[in-house]
Amino acid sequence: MTEQPYRIALIPGDGVGKEVVPAARRVLEALPLAFDFVELDAGWEVFERTGTALPQRTASVIRGCDGAIFGATQSPSRKVEGYSSPILALRRQLDLYANLRPVVSMPVPGSRPGIDLLIVRENTECLYVRQERLEDGGNTAVAQRVITRRASERIARKAFEQARARLRNLEIGDWRFPPQSPISNPQSPISQSQNRPPRVTIVHKANVLSLTDGLFRETCLAVAREFPDVQVEEQIVDSMIYRLIREPERYDVIVAPNLYGDILSDAAAALVGGLGLAPSANAGDNFALVEPVHGSAPDIASQGIANPCATILAAAQLLDALGEAGAAAQIQAAVTRTLADGIWSADLGGTAGTAEMTTAVIERLGD
Repeated sequence: MTEQPYRIALIPGDGVGKEVVPAARRVLEALPLAFDFVELDAGWEVFERTGTALPQRTASVIRGCDGAIFGATQSPSRKVEGYSSPILALRRQLDLYANLRPVVSMPVPGSRPGIDLLIVRENTECLYVRQERLEDGGNTAVAQRVITRRASERIARKAFEQARARLRNLEIGDWRFPPQSPISNPQSPISQSQNRPPRVTIVHKANVLSLTDGLFRETCLAVAREFPDVQVEEQIVDSMIYRLIREPERYDVIVAPNLYGDILSDAAAALVGGLGLAPSANAGDNFALVEPVHGSAPDIASQGIANPCATILAAAQLLDALGEAGAAAQIQAAVTRTLADGIWSADLGGTAGTAEMTTAVIERLGD
């Protein structure tokens, strides 16, 4: 038991975020750790009520927390005056420059075996600086893409550090695949990866975008020289997607600029069961805000059928960032055991609802 409780901000947001964030809270409360949860508002519905998607109280209170769990936000596909994404604003305000998206094979239909990779996505610039303008009387739209040496260096160093850390985790044991799991095969690439050096794949399009992606590539390769124990390779982004689909089990850590990382991580999630199993952490040097990769899913909101696993796994990422690696592994193993026992939500081809899946994970925390 910690001497002082961890103060965790809960920001459900819109749609199914209001269902999956409470599910993650239930799992955390079942652990022998102390938490002080703070409920905060953000999202499209808050914008419609108040005229702001990120209230000042939320932006202020979250700074006094040890970490945060974000649900989902419903963003309009058209320009709405005064609206901006609250998650993008929080990433910027808290300097959460790295987006960490693990992609791991799971015992569910459609999951490819042998996948255990991490996509490290730059989180602050690229096209996401949202500097757009209209020219030629509105007939031409221009978006400015920004790549800086500072941001590229930070994300590259995070990727190489993660590669080292992942090797250490494999050396002390693999929590992911319990004995009853069809994926727990000692001959699988995951098991074999314990015997190979860590590897970082740098993704870019420097053959076309020689200045912006060229700077990203050059900076990542310079950082690589500080990590002689980590293998390094390069991949052009379009061929990266092809190879990711053809041979995902060969990859360890993938580092990419913001837009490429966003696309790659969603594509990779389809290889291991879908976005319902895809967590992510927005990390800086001193704070982590975690969230499921899926959106607000308004078509199934309030029906009690949303898959909570991505958010529960994201909560495990938060625990890991707080130094509670044992509790994080406990949650991750409980999710895997739940899925291995055939307890699946509708998106996985099952019938279990949000509450049933959450309860099943809690019941397996001590296994």
